[in-house]
Amino acid sequence: MIEQAVSRRHFLKVTSIAGGGLVLGFNMLTNAQPVKPVAGAVFSPNAYISIDANGLITLMSPNPEIGQGVKTALPMILAEELEVPWDKVAVEMAPLDQSKYGSQNAGGSGAVRTRYMPIRTAGATARQMLITAAAQQWGANEADCYAENAFVMHKPTGKKLSYGDLAAKAALLPVPTDVKLKDPKDFKIIGTRVHNIDNHKIITGQPLYGIDTRREGMLFASVAKPPAFGKALKSFDDTETRKVAGVKNVVSVPSRNLVAVLATSTWAAKKGRDALKVEWEDKSKLESTTEHTASFTELLSNKSDKPARNDGDVDAALTNTANKLVEAVYETPVLSHANMEPLNFFADVRDGKVELYGPTQVPANLRGDVSKALNIPQENITLGMPRQGGGFGRKLKTDNGVEAALISQAAKVPVQMLWMREDDMQGDFYRPSSMFKYRAAISPANEIVAWHINAAVLSGGRASNANGFPASGIANYRVDNHSLPTNIQTGPWRAPTSNSVAFADESFLDEIAHQMKKDPVTLRLEILDKAKNQPTGKGDYDVAKYKSVIDLVTQMSGWGKKKAPNVYQGIAAHFSFSTYAAHVAEVTKMKDGTLRVTKVYSAINCGRVVNQSGAETQVEGAIIDGLSHALFSKVTFDKGAVEQTNFHTYKFLRMKDAPIEVIVKFVPSEDPPTGLGEPGLPPIAPAVGNAIFAATGVRYRKLPFELGKV
Repeated sequence: MIEQAVSRRHFLKVTSIAGGGLVLGFNMLTNAQPVKPVAGAVFSPNAYISIDANGLITLMSPNPEIGQGVKTALPMILAEELEVPWDKVAVEMAPLDQSKYGSQNAGGSGAVRTRYMPIRTAGATARQMLITAAAQQWGANEADCYAENAFVMHKPTGKKLSYGDLAAKAALLPVPTDVKLKDPKDFKIIGTRVHNIDNHKIITGQPLYGIDTRREGMLFASVAKPPAFGKALKSFDDTETRKVAGVKNVVSVPSRNLVAVLATSTWAAKKGRDALKVEWEDKSKLESTTEHTASFTELLSNKSDKPARNDGDVDAALTNTANKLVEAVYETPVLSHANMEPLNFFADVRDGKVELYGPTQVPANLRGDVSKALNIPQENITLGMPRQGGGFGRKLKTDNGVEAALISQAAKVPVQMLWMREDDMQGDFYRPSSMFKYRAAISPANEIVAWHINAAVLSGGRASNANGFPASGIANYRVDNHSLPTNIQTGPWRAPTSNSVAFADESFLDEIAHQMKKDPVTLRLEILDKAKNQPTGKGDYDVAKYKSVIDLVTQMSGWGKKKAPNVYQGIAAHFSFSTYAAHVAEVTKMKDGTLRVTKVYSAINCGRVVNQSGAETQVEGAIIDGLSHALFSKVTFDKGAVEQTNFHTYKFLRMKDAPIEVIVKFVPSEDPPTGLGEPGLPPIAPAVGNAIFAATGVRYRKLPFELGKV
């Protein structure tokens, strides 16, 4: 791999000088739309590809890289259809341009899923144009020509021309609107293991992230924001702050309720902020976690006005004295995103124009919000997207970029706004807490005849997925959802809704299996068989694909077979973001009396796997992330203030607590790829909880587990 062989700025400059080759708007939702051909040294048949006269092949990656591997996976798809060796291409982060690339968001595990076919088409289009150019140069039949290893070959004579030799001629050709894609059996790159293209730069500490940004004349900004939700800025005194060495200015942004200290270094800005005297006043209720819990309990004492789903007659089955009633309540806490790279953004506002550079999952939204906040037209705003040190839904919000721009506008200098970890913990848009009350009825024939979920969540979240498993597999099935209003900021957190619902659903299912004295795998398969044959009330999942991951993970883990002494297993499965995931967690009773998750088996059905290495990494990362939050992490509030201030109180998994082994396998599939950044997370908490029950007979119904000695 040629890593970043040319800078984006140099690439755009060369293209402009050369006349641009053939430039084409390529929207991900439409076919290629050609514009007037222009002679030039650069062949650029669409927004994703350029080939210069020297044979340099540059592939553009359009979606933000937040650690999910799209900067590698999407160009792999291009290289496959273009018929170029992976080590002969350079990869560039595409600029923000929705007219060419369509939506450039990173969220919902959607980048590869939505771009797979459009990008294949882009690569195949360029390949066909190069073949046409070669055939014309040789006066040969196109059918006798084929592309291979960045060359076009003439089968009858063995002649060949490099893509670089053909770039200028191909740039003059009309863009075909109907091209033939490769047969998947001929794939050479898709489905292989490819290292992340930024690995070397990450390991060697080269500047890749927004936090690394350095510009001439730039000052570092540290912000003072309300110490609790419900408080607002009343006044401030910056007398002592301005005495701190390195501090250059102090500005307030009333519209964002903040005061910013600007200095020549991050440390000076922090010290200046520490010296700032700020008075805050109460503007609304200062909420506490204990109040949320009490309110949830009250909400769950009643049904909702309108059920999210209501199959059959749940009440009749639950009150039938012949049936056995099983009840349980599950709780999940507020969580912080706690990205490894704290929130930051660079902004330079001057002369009615804005330059932005920093981490965001929604670049177009951020540019639009900055435009509104500063009253500057979007066409006067440029936005660059670095690699990001984590996203997990936090950077679906645009506050970091907007605040940096407002501070730069007020101070009239370029700034890098950087939050401290404590700012990050107090100012997040959190995963909302939730509570689930379950009731199920088991008939004298030992079948589940009713299932009722009554769920409550802080506003901004969705309480439950009414159409997820086991919906449609149980005749009498009802879901009631409640939302509790709050002034605490909430937002998407990795695998929204599923990250809580899977814990509750899959834990309760395990409870029922033990009440019925059935194997938990057997019970799941029985419900899936009923779902397949249900004439009405279908679920949003494919029964065969759901079964495929359960079957695979049980085979992988040796489910039901004798294990080593003190080793116990738990299983859970979940469908989210078009992908099916099933985990078996192994818990070991250690000699010191503690429990440890020692091994996790994971089976995934995500359609065709583009990058085997990247796919495994995503699933492994999701499992570790989910396990960390299942065992340790929570956010609690006291009078609007977060009680966890940094990683010593908001606990994460340490190496000593991590599984010794995580084994991931993918169900072979010819279907297009589906999501992978999130689906591996939801099943891990219930799988571990179910394994803990197998080991101890104790059912943990509240996250985090916070295990001690057993």
